[in-house]
Amino acid sequence: MRGRIIKSLSGFYYVYAEDGSTYACRARGIFRLLGIKPLVGDHCELEVTDTKDMEGSITEILPRKCELIRPSVSNIDQALVIFSLTYPEPNLLMLDKLLLQYSFNGLPSIICFSKEDLADDDIVLKMKEVYSGSGCPVRFICSLNGSGVEELKVLLKGKTTSVAGPSGVGKSTLINCLQDNICAETGSISHKSERGKQTTRHTEMIPIDRETFIMDTPGFSSFELYGTEPEAISSYYPEFGIKEQCYYSPCSHTHEPDCAVKAMVEAGLINRIRYDNYTAIYGELKGRSRFR
Repeated sequence: MRGRIIKSLSGFYYVYAEDGSTYACRARGIFRLLGIKPLVGDHCELEVTDTKDMEGSITEILPRKCELIRPSVSNIDQALVIFSLTYPEPNLLMLDKLLLQYSFNGLPSIICFSKEDLADDDIVLKMKEVYSGSGCPVRFICSLNGSGVEELKVLLKGKTTSVAGPSGVGKSTLINCLQDNICAETGSISHKSERGKQTTRHTEMIPIDRETFIMDTPGFSSFELYGTEPEAISSYYPEFGIKEQCYYSPCSHTHEPDCAVKAMVEAGLINRIRYDNYTAIYGELKGRSRFR
């Protein structure tokens, strides 16, 4: 029988099978020998080992159309990157790293800023300006009063979307607003550190409707970017559209003279925050490559 892994928890993989039932499954030992880890989102084959307790064994992982390391999910169509406008303040460097990581995997992203009700209008305007040239839809929501949620549902319709973002930005609260069947545990903010308390401790695929699914994943406080060379990341910045006009080729757009990208930054045509994050990420990857 075939099915799809919808949750991974405490060594069990919960598989929604083609007979309409959900089975708690173990993965066969051969997967470990082959270095294969089942992921939420995987299509698989399973054997039912106990019909009374609804248990089974995953016998094969079917080919994946995509695979992510963090969060560890497969077969998604897009990513929903959630950061709060305030409390905690948005870490835009981390946000840009996430956007790059999804771009490396050929996945489009939606940028969602939560807690709009707590933010001043100038903060909302600033975030619109920063990401206006990113090529990603930008949405602002308040899960408490539902503002912006229906507009977000339109972007999720008919797709499997992975959610990513720091702890405490309201991911679980938003997911509760998006669907009626499952109530995810929500948490509060630590007043001492102003960091979110992680409430989601496992990855789970949640149905919004018959054709729309969202992956609820654990939050995090840091994120490292992998999977590309520093010289390649500029191609994932739509704002850098005239980089071919740089005097030097290739150009890193960091220190070279007569750089078209730097000229656009000075002219206000490329957002300074996005550019500064680019140079920080470039430097981080460059420094890491020296120790390979």
